[in-house]
Amino acid sequence: MDGYERLTARIEQAWREFDDPATPRRHFLLDEIGDLLEAGPLTRQDADRIVGRMARIGLSEDEDRTVLESALHAISTAGTRYALPLPLVEPLADAADRFDPPLLAHVLSALGSTYEKAAIPLAKRFLGHPHPEIRREAEDALTEIRWRYRHETIREALPDALG
Repeated sequence: MDGYERLTARIEQAWREFDDPATPRRHFLLDEIGDLLEAGPLTRQDADRIVGRMARIGLSEDEDRTVLESALHAISTAGTRYALPLPLVEPLADAADRFDPPLLAHVLSALGSTYEKAAIPLAKRFLGHPHPEIRREAEDALTEIRWRYRHETIREALPDALG
């Protein structure tokens, strides 16, 4: 078994343990999967599958807060390694009114990690949030999105400028 197979086998084992409702401290398993997602060089498909599942957990009304926080934290930290697909993160932004400020901060961080222009209005709506931390996270998300978009536009224009 090579390193990638060991990595994905450990992730699958953690999911199996998480799926057992009798497992104590299930949020620790999500923390582990999140750590492996952040550190491991997963394929785009495997990373998206994990982020998608974490998003579904984050939207669950049947999970306790520690599980929700672990799922949302895993998504936001995945954004340090992967550009997150907006379709996986957008449902979290749409449901943002359900989240308290610490959970919402994870959602905004993930939104910034999509680097997609379509995420700008989703983040902008939090610029007037009553909590300063959320306003900062919204500003950071917008900075990330705009930075990437600006650099891609410059990179696309370079071949034309160079002749």
